[in-house]
Amino acid sequence: MSNFLSAVAVLLSTLALACSGFAAYQVYKLSNSSNRAAVPPIQVVPVPVPSSAPASSSDTAQVAPQTGTTTLPEGPTVASPAPVTSPATTTIVQTPVATVNAEFTPGQFVQTALGNKAQVELLSAKRIQNPETKNRDVVNVQMRIRRLTDPVTFDDVIRVYETTARNPDTTETYKAVDGNKRSTVLVNLPDIRSGASADAYVWLRVPEGTNRLDIYVPETGAFKNVPISN
Repeated sequence: MSNFLSAVAVLLSTLALACSGFAAYQVYKLSNSSNRAAVPPIQVVPVPVPSSAPASSSDTAQVAPQTGTTTLPEGPTVASPAPVTSPATTTIVQTPVATVNAEFTPGQFVQTALGNKAQVELLSAKRIQNPETKNRDVVNVQMRIRRLTDPVTFDDVIRVYETTARNPDTTETYKAVDGNKRSTVLVNLPDIRSGASADAYVWLRVPEGTNRLDIYVPETGAFKNVPISN
């Protein structure tokens, strides 16, 4: 009898638990339904996006900012006048007939002297200023005298101060300015060792405008058409 009552008690307890769970589920379901009804759904309203098209020039001009500075319309464009080009000037350069800055090349003017015992080479013929008159009517002729052979005698002398010149165009003859002061007077060949040389010079009075000379050194062959450099 007691076992039967115990079984009935367990069954009733089970039913009570089932009823309690069902009641709790209904209460939870009813609560969710009421919350959904109380809170309205959120509506998303689209925001209009402004057009990216550039404003026209008329709209821009009408909506000008009020800054207190009046913008003046641009004036008409004035074209600058074209530069005036002057005609080119032709310059005629006249070439002088004679070379006035001639320079000798080594071996250009060489002559034998005293037979074949010596050799005379002209180094330069330059126009200079006369220290007494301040005129440029003097030509300084520089030369190199070389002893070539043995034997020589004391009579083998070149008198440089007796050097003369001639204008090849007019045949006018020119002499030394001062043989004792403006020239190497003498060159004695015995005083020069065989194969050695000695330099000498002479000033000749030559009028300005003469650019070439025939030069005659004593005991030496003639030097023809020698240019004068300035």
